[in-house]
This record gives sequence, C-alpha cells and structure tokens, in this order.
Amino acid sequence: MADAAIVAPAPLTHRRVWRIAGPMVISNATVPLVGAVDTAMVGQLGLAAPIGAVAVGAALLNAFYWIFGFLRMGTTGLAAQALGAGDRAELVALLSRGLMVGGLAGLALICLQLPLFHLAFGLSTASAEVQELARTYCAIRIWSAPAMIASYGLIGWLIANERARAVLIAQVAVNGVNILLDVWFVMGLGWGVEGVAWATFAAEWSGLAAGLWFCRDAFRSPAWRDAARVFDRARLANMASVNADIMIRSVLLLSVVISFIFFFSPAFGEVPLAANQILMQFITITAFALDGLAFAVESLVGQAMGARDRLRLRRAALLCSQWGLAAGALLSLGFALFGAELVDLMTTAPLVREEARHYLPWMVAVPLLGVAPWMLDGIFIGATRGRDMRNMMIVATAVYFAAAFALVPLFGNHGLWAAQCVSYLARGAALGLRYPALERSAAGY
Repeated sequence: MADAAIVAPAPLTHRRVWRIAGPMVISNATVPLVGAVDTAMVGQLGLAAPIGAVAVGAALLNAFYWIFGFLRMGTTGLAAQALGAGDRAELVALLSRGLMVGGLAGLALICLQLPLFHLAFGLSTASAEVQELARTYCAIRIWSAPAMIASYGLIGWLIANERARAVLIAQVAVNGVNILLDVWFVMGLGWGVEGVAWATFAAEWSGLAAGLWFCRDAFRSPAWRDAARVFDRARLANMASVNADIMIRSVLLLSVVISFIFFFSPAFGEVPLAANQILMQFITITAFALDGLAFAVESLVGQAMGARDRLRLRRAALLCSQWGLAAGALLSLGFALFGAELVDLMTTAPLVREEARHYLPWMVAVPLLGVAPWMLDGIFIGATRGRDMRNMMIVATAVYFAAAFALVPLFGNHGLWAAQCVSYLARGAALGLRYPALERSAAGY
C-alpha cells in the first residue's frame, strides 16, 4: 500500500482535528443540501402530496440503507485501530471486506424489495396519493442500493486514514450531479417525483465510482486480494461482532427517525407531514455538520485505542467535543435568525410555510441538545464499543417512545417534537455514563 494512505503519528492539535473535520463538515453540508433541493424541486409544484411522497419514500429507503450504516462506522473504527497498531495488511484487507459486505447487502435489498415495500406501505398512515407517488420513487432508487451501501465501507476506510479531502471531493462531485439532475429532470423535463428518484439513482452509482478511484492506492497492495487474510475466521468474527452491535443500535435509532416521519407525522394530515419534512432538513443539516467533527474523533480515538494510549484518547475526545459545542451553538443561532427564510426557500405552498413556522423554536434547540449524543457516538465508534452503543440506545429508544405516546395525545405535533428532543438528552446521558469504562479499556484495565 502506498505510504500516502498511512498517516504517520502526529501530535493531537486543533489543526489536526480540523484537517479531518473541516473537509468532512463541508462534505456533509452538501448531503442535506441535496435533500433540501429534492424537497424544493417538488415544492415548486405548489402541492403538499409530492413533498410528502418524497419525505415518505426517502425516509423508507434511507431507513433500509442506514441499517447498514454499521459498515461505515465499523470500518472506520477497525481501520483506525489497525492504523494505530501499524498493521498495514489488515488495513487494506478491511477495505475488501467492506466492499464485499456492502455489495451483498445491496443485492439482498433488491431481491427483497417487493415484500419490504408491501410491509412498509401497509403500515403507513399516509394518504393514497402520497403512497402511490412514494412507491414510484422507491421502485427507482432501490436499484442503486449496492452502490450506496458499498460506499459506506469506502468512506469509513478513507476517514480512518484521515483522508478527508478525498471524501470531500467525491461527495461534492456526487451531490453536484444529484442537484443538477434534479433541476433538469424535475424543472426541465417535468418528471416530478420520478425525476428526483432518477437523479439520486445516478448520483449514488457515481459515488461508488468516485470512492473506488480515491482508494486506488490500496489496490496496489496484494493484501486486498489475499483470501487467507480477507476471509480470516477470527478477523471476520471480530468484524461481525462489532458490526452486529452497531447494526442493532442503528436499527433502534432508525426506529425513532422512521416513526417520526413515516408513522406519527402522517397521522396529522398532509400539511403537517409536509411541514415536518421541511423541518427535518434542519435536523439533517445539524446531524451532518456535527458528524464532521464526530468523524474526526472516530479516527483519532480509534488510532489511540490501537496504540493503547489512554491520554491520547482523552485529548482526542476533549478537543473534538469542544469544537462540537461551538458548532452546535452556531447552528442554533443561525436557525433562530434565518429559520423562516429557509422554510420559504424549500416550499411555495402557503399552508406548509405557515405550519412549519409554528415549530421553528424546536429547531433552535436541536443543535445544542444534539452535541453530546453525536460526539459520544463518534468516540464509541472509534473505540469499537458497539455493545455499549447498543445497550444505551435501547434505553434512549424506550425513553423516546414513552415520551411520544405520552406527549403526542396532549400536545399534537409539538408533543412529537418534544419527544424527539428528549431522545437526544437520553442518548447523551446514557453514553456519558459509559465513558469512564471506555477510557479504562484503552489502558488495558
């Protein structure tokens, strides 16, 4: 493997944190932009149903894909630890394993699409018009599942190696393709919801190609095709154990997300559903901005764990968390000052605009409440403490559903947003209680 892919040990400084986080924040910022443009394109039709259809369809497919988000997280943690331990051959083999698992998972989703969609839409409370449009959207996008899921492994590997600029270049190019095709297919050709789906399909396959290009140096090493190493039983078992716990955690987290937009929101009607979809873009912006810093802490904590350096782990956690808090405060201020203008940019429907404005105060609270869970997620991912993440997510999910079932009947959509905020508090508190044990494990006791 080329030496450029292996990051030499370096002091943990603010500059190093931002060498990883800076490109990732910019890269991630383009992802919610795509979702916002998708919503804005169908929003120009002046109808609530197309907005709701994109919300439901995207939420459903993203739920399926995000279940396999363990591949990105597990690959980052394991690869960073291999890097910290100086095991170059294992670092390359992890890339091959990630691609293999991602491709097989995507093919499985394609084969199972009919029963999965039948079950999901059978449980949905969305209107018949919204469901019909959403089915069309899903039937197109599902064919890019292998590319989408395999890309998780590629991105995780690049993050572990602190090659954030490569991720940035690939992500910006891919999301730029998505946005341009959105405008052409929807506004130019008048394809509506189908145009949004085809634009995303093309972008996701482009993403896989770009990721492979930036990982090309790994394929110069024979380790990527060393079957004995790639399929080593002990290493596969360790990868499966870490990823299984993270997958369960991801499923629980997705149950919160999907219940919000797919089950609770449609029960309020098409206009509140569309408003909640608009506001979910604020949360997506927050998530991807904070994830940029979480990615930095994943890589740095993983390398510290691989080197068995407890003090280095603590410094990585503190440096990244300080910047996470600053980013959360900046986002809250931005939403407070410009939230109404952002809503107006994403839809021309007067009723949807008015409805969304009622819930903007919740958007101001979300970034500050989300700092702890997002940063702690990154710390635990880098340390590959999947079991702790799983167990603490069980607690946080139970708290969310208890809050939702208690507050929604009393306060309607405000109660639903309150439950969402409660879930952030629960996740942060639960993981925070397990952090001391994580530090002890880094020192071997």
